Amino acid sequence: MGTDILSFIIFLPAFVAFILMISTTKVEDVRNIAFITTIIILVLVLKIYLNYESNSDMQFVTNVPWILNYGINYYIGVDGFSLTILMMIAILIPTSYLLLWDGRTKGYWINMLLVQTGVTGALLSLDVILFYFFWEVMLLPVFLMIGNFGSGNKIFTTIKVTVYTMFGSLMMFVAIIYLGVAYFEEFGVWSFQYSDLTQITTFSYQEKFWLFLAFLTAFAIKIPLFPFHTWIMETYKNAPTGAVFLLSSIMAKLGIYAVVRFMIPLFPDIYIQFSSWFVFIGLFGLIYFGIAALMQDDIKRMFAYSSASHLSFIAAGIFSLNEYGIGGALYLVIAHAIATGALFLLIGVLYDQTGLKTIKDLGGIAKQAPIFTLIFAIMLFANVGLPGTNGFVAELLIIFGVYEFNHIMGYISAVTVLVAASFMLWMFQRAILQKKEGPALKMRDLKVKEIIGLAPWVILVFLMGVYPEPFMDKFEPSITHYLTDILHIGATK
Repeated sequence: MGTDILSFIIFLPAFVAFILMISTTKVEDVRNIAFITTIIILVLVLKIYLNYESNSDMQFVTNVPWILNYGINYYIGVDGFSLTILMMIAILIPTSYLLLWDGRTKGYWINMLLVQTGVTGALLSLDVILFYFFWEVMLLPVFLMIGNFGSGNKIFTTIKVTVYTMFGSLMMFVAIIYLGVAYFEEFGVWSFQYSDLTQITTFSYQEKFWLFLAFLTAFAIKIPLFPFHTWIMETYKNAPTGAVFLLSSIMAKLGIYAVVRFMIPLFPDIYIQFSSWFVFIGLFGLIYFGIAALMQDDIKRMFAYSSASHLSFIAAGIFSLNEYGIGGALYLVIAHAIATGALFLLIGVLYDQTGLKTIKDLGGIAKQAPIFTLIFAIMLFANVGLPGTNGFVAELLIIFGVYEFNHIMGYISAVTVLVAASFMLWMFQRAILQKKEGPALKMRDLKVKEIIGLAPWVILVFLMGVYPEPFMDKFEPSITHYLTDILHIGATK
């Protein structure tokens, strides 16, 4: 398969989805074929992960003309940043199928496959037009999942998400075209490869500032960062479990990745100049969303705010201008995807069994479902950064990074992470451990396939928590390259 292995990984899910779409296959067969497809992708990604040479170079590159007249290429490749997230996607998606196994429709599984093509294509794209194409591809199936399989006011929720994301995407598209035209005017040829666009020297400060904001708008909405977060609460509340999992564990992380992949190389001086503001916004979001989570009674809304709080903390690390903070942020991308993704899937199991998602109506779950409770507790503790879990390593590195960036902000970050622990433990005590007043809930424990699905996640929580070096070795050379060769501020570690 050679260098085309990345293309196979990107397009296999979409190809299978279109075949299943025009077939009359039963739902069970569609699900099984989709699951096998994701397992094949996992095997291929594992092969790439094991064969990857830990350096800052792009590897497994494919670069062929797509729209030749305008210099738009099908240009894909993988480095330490994208490889780490690619491995995360390849593990989480097939194992999540085992918790979504029953009661879904043919369209549900087809949309899951299409999302995988979109997120993988966006992750591996090195041409900004190609990136934009896959960025849009990954959104449409999620809109369909919310509109068709959501609950509550799902139509309004779908429209709201669409308006938000389309606005951000439009801003980014205008910025991309502006970059391409500027490159053509300076060099006389068209190109949308991000490595070429970094060579533009004709921009004024004002132009770079507005282009930076245009990209940031699209990515901040997807993450989401304050104040672009208002779509997330009702969406997480009304969306089906699979869509919430994809939004929180996969697609939000692509927003973080896109900041690192495109915004830092394209606008390094703007990134450095406004880093203090974005570290502050990240810490403010950590506190704001944490307090908002404490005030929620709906467990899905609470976890929506919790997710936004952690993603704000990741953003603070990304803008900390040192290897501790950026490395910790990338590590927390993986840790948060595992913990939050598992928690949302477990909440889906809980809701399917009890029909309840209000914290005050829950309780007594530990007695009814001890294995469920154990895995829920592990993921909860990883989410709050308990020592020995992957969340602890990531949060500690970000705190060090923010402290090195600014001592006062470092102290604030160290104190405010306690907010997450407080609302998580408070929720766990009320919804899971506390004895329920009145009739006991009817709640089955996890099935064997659900335990098998979550087992790799549990292993990763502890393995990444006690032995982080093999995971961090993959992306550390890329961080050093960014700090020394792009930002010219030196890597500190």
